[in-house]
Amino acid sequence: MKKTFRTLLAAAMALSLAACANNTAKPADDNTGAEKTALEQIKERGYLIIGTEGNWSPWTYHDEKTNELTGFDVEVGKEIAKALGVEARFEEAAWESLLAGVDSGRFDIICNGVGYTDERALSYEFSDPYVYTRKVLIVSSDNDTIKTFEDLNGKTTANSSGSTYAAIAEEYGAKVEYIDTFGETITLLTQGRIDATINSEVSYLDYLSQHPDAPVKIVAQSEGESVCYPVKKGETELRDAVNAALAELRSSGRLAELSEQFFGGDITNK
Repeated sequence: MKKTFRTLLAAAMALSLAACANNTAKPADDNTGAEKTALEQIKERGYLIIGTEGNWSPWTYHDEKTNELTGFDVEVGKEIAKALGVEARFEEAAWESLLAGVDSGRFDIICNGVGYTDERALSYEFSDPYVYTRKVLIVSSDNDTIKTFEDLNGKTTANSSGSTYAAIAEEYGAKVEYIDTFGETITLLTQGRIDATINSEVSYLDYLSQHPDAPVKIVAQSEGESVCYPVKKGETELRDAVNAALAELRSSGRLAELSEQFFGGDITNK
């Protein structure tokens, strides 16, 4: 009886171990989706998740009449999704959370006038440049004391938290007040609550087109800056697909057409 019991126990343990081995193997088969690239997952789900602010005209904003999200980056984002064979789905967020959203997987890509920097390139895959912009130093029309970026030392500026504009102002010794929109910045400037602001030339020109009597002026500007689309670090397949879409938009003239529509000129070439 003892021998029979031991034999049965050994057989039962062997069957149990085999079952465990089989159970261990199954999750690996079921988990193959986790190994798919971002591009594969995008095509499988059928839509591209695009992070954008939605309050920075003419890059990304809501039409005053229809309240629909539009802007240069919004329309280019739609074209990129179309080239990938999927739908474009936009999620709006504050600037300071956009890059973090790519890190966490909330967004596949950011379409929001993101300037290329060597520091950012350490953490993200950047597309080829699709437009080139200049940073401008803006002051009130009656300000004659600030004429260069160096004059910002000890002054107060306003910009979105985490933006390159805020970082540059701080490098020049300015104290930065954090705000959300360019319109808020100009309001603070014209009210005398800040001394100056650094921002995109095209945003300034767009604002003037809507507020031609705004008492502000440009006193200094930088060289052209490359603007690119960032995706998660390591997702080179998605980056390459975005580059292919941008190359087609450039060669077809569609990219220049959108630039003319939203910026009033072609800024797609350096």
